[in-house]
Amino acid sequence: MELLALLILIFPLSGFLINGIFGKWTKRTAGIIGSAAIVSSFFIALAVVSNYSSLPFDHTYYSWIASGLGFSVPFGLRIDSLSLLMLLVVTGVSALVHIYSIGYMHGDEGYSRYFAFLNLFVLSMLILILANNYLLMFVGWEGVGFCSYILIGHWYKNPAPPRAGIKAFVVNRIGDAGFIIGILFLFNNFGTLNYTYIFSHAGTLSVSMATIITMFLFVGAVGKSAQFPLYAWLPDAMEGPTPVSALIHAATMVTAGVYMVARSHVLYSLSPISGEIVASIGALTAFFAATMALTHTDLKRVLAYSTVSQLGYMFMGVGIGAYWAGIFHLMTHAFFKGLLFLAAGSVMHAMNGVLDMRKMGGLMKKMPHTGVVFIIGALAISGIPPLSGFFSKDTILSDALKFNHPIIWFVGVVTAFMTAFYMFRLVFLTFFGKSRVPEGHNPHESPPVMIVPMWILAALAIAGGLVGLETAGGIPVENFLSSTLGAPPAAIVAVNDNLLLTISVLMGIGGIAVAWLMYIAKPSLPAKLAHSVKILYLGCKNLWWVDQIYDFLLVKPLWWVSHNFLWKIIDVKLIDASVDDV
Repeated sequence: MELLALLILIFPLSGFLINGIFGKWTKRTAGIIGSAAIVSSFFIALAVVSNYSSLPFDHTYYSWIASGLGFSVPFGLRIDSLSLLMLLVVTGVSALVHIYSIGYMHGDEGYSRYFAFLNLFVLSMLILILANNYLLMFVGWEGVGFCSYILIGHWYKNPAPPRAGIKAFVVNRIGDAGFIIGILFLFNNFGTLNYTYIFSHAGTLSVSMATIITMFLFVGAVGKSAQFPLYAWLPDAMEGPTPVSALIHAATMVTAGVYMVARSHVLYSLSPISGEIVASIGALTAFFAATMALTHTDLKRVLAYSTVSQLGYMFMGVGIGAYWAGIFHLMTHAFFKGLLFLAAGSVMHAMNGVLDMRKMGGLMKKMPHTGVVFIIGALAISGIPPLSGFFSKDTILSDALKFNHPIIWFVGVVTAFMTAFYMFRLVFLTFFGKSRVPEGHNPHESPPVMIVPMWILAALAIAGGLVGLETAGGIPVENFLSSTLGAPPAAIVAVNDNLLLTISVLMGIGGIAVAWLMYIAKPSLPAKLAHSVKILYLGCKNLWWVDQIYDFLLVKPLWWVSHNFLWKIIDVKLIDASVDDV
C-alpha cells in the first residue's frame, strides 16, 4: 500500500516534469503523456479499492521539515474511505478532462505547457486529499491555487485571462490567510498537525477554542470553494480554457473546501455554532448564486454560477452535520458538472468561441451528441429522478429537516426550482427553437476524442446516484464513509420522506415547465416579465452590483492608500530619500 499511495502522486508528477522540461520536443505527444499519467493514477486508485480491507492506511515516509527544536513535519499519506472516494472522483474525472483536452486544445501554441500544468493541478489536488496532516494539505491547497492562476491565464496574450487569474489568486489569498491562522491555532493547542493525533485529542478543546479554529478553517474553505462573500473569482475564471473550467468546477480546487470541512468533522462537531454558520453561508450562497444565473446569457458563466450554488448545497450538508450527504453531492456534482462544462466546450468549439446564447438556437440538429449529453447533465443538476443529482441533493434536503433545519430546507427547495429553470432556459436557448447563429458560422459536432469522455460522464451522471442504493447493488454513502466520518446521528424530527421527495421533484419539473413556457411556448414572455419586475430583473442582470460594491469599498480605497501613502510618502519620500542622502 505504501508504494501504491506514492505511485498515485508519481505519475502526474512525471507528466508535469516531462511536458514541462521537454515541452519543445513533446508538442505532438504532450496530450497523450499528460492523459496517460492521470489514467495511470486512476488505475492505481482502483487497485487501492481492491485492497479496501486494509484501510485506513496511514504511513509517514520521511521527516519533511525538522527544526531541531521539537518541531517536525513528516511527509505522510493517509487513505481511508473519505480520501479513497475523493481519489476515484478526482483521478477519474480528471482523466476524462485530459483526454477531452487533446481534441479541444489541438493546435494551441501552449499545448505542452497546458498539459504540464494540468498534471500539476491534479497532483496538487491529490496531495491535498492524501495528506495525513494539515501542513501537507496546505501545500496541496496552495498548489491548486497556483495552478488555477496559471491555467486561467493560459491565453496570456489576451488581457482578460491574466486579469481573471490574478483575481482568483488574490481573492484566494484572503481565504488562505484564514486557513493559515486556523492551522497555527491547531499547532498551538496540539503541538502537531497530524490528523490522527488532533482528532483523538480534540475533546481537550474548549467550545470557544473549537469555534475559533473551525471558523478560521472555514474562511479558507469560503475562499477556495467560492462561497459568499469570496465567490467573485470563480465566474471570472471562465476566461481560461473550458477543460480547465471543467477541472476547477468538477474535480479539483472548488471541492477542496468541502473536503477540508468534512475531513475536520471532529473539530466541527465540537462547535454547534460553527456548523450553523457553515450551513447558513451555504444556503445564502446557493440562493444568491442561483439568482445570478437566472438572466445571464453567457453559456459558461451560467454554469459558473450554478457551481457556486451547488457548492452551497454541499456546505449545507456538512454544516448541518450530514457530512456524508455533502460528500455524496460532491461526487455526483463532479459527474454532471464536468459533463456540462465539456458539453459547453463542445458548443464553443463548434461556434468558434461564441458564448452568447442569444446567438445560438437550434443546435440540437447540428450537434445531436452534444445536445443529448447536455440535457442529461441538466436533468441531473435539476434533481430529476433517477439521475444522480436527485439522490444526492435530496439527501441533503431530507437531512436538513431531520436535523431540525427547516429554513435550510426551504432555501434548498426554492433554489432547486431556480436551478431547474435556469438550466433549461440554457438548454432551450442553445439547442432548441429557431437558429440565431451568425452568418459565417457553421456549427458541427465535435470529434470522437471529445465526444467519448462526454458520454462516459453522461453515464455517470445517470447512474452515479445508484451507488448509494443497496437495492441497486451499491453501498449507502453514509455506511461507506462511516469508518471515517462516524455513524449518522439519529433524526431529531420525524419526516415523511416520500412527501419530501415529491415536493423536490415537483420543484424540478416546475422549473423546467416554466422555462419551456417562457422560451419555447411564449418567447415574448421574458421581456414582459422583466419589465413588470424591473428592479429584481436588473439586480439579477447586474449580479446585484457586488463587483462594483467591492471596487468602491475595497479596491479603490486600497489603491489610493497604496499609491498616495505607501508609495509617494513611505517609499519615495522616506525610504528613497534616506538612501539618496547616504
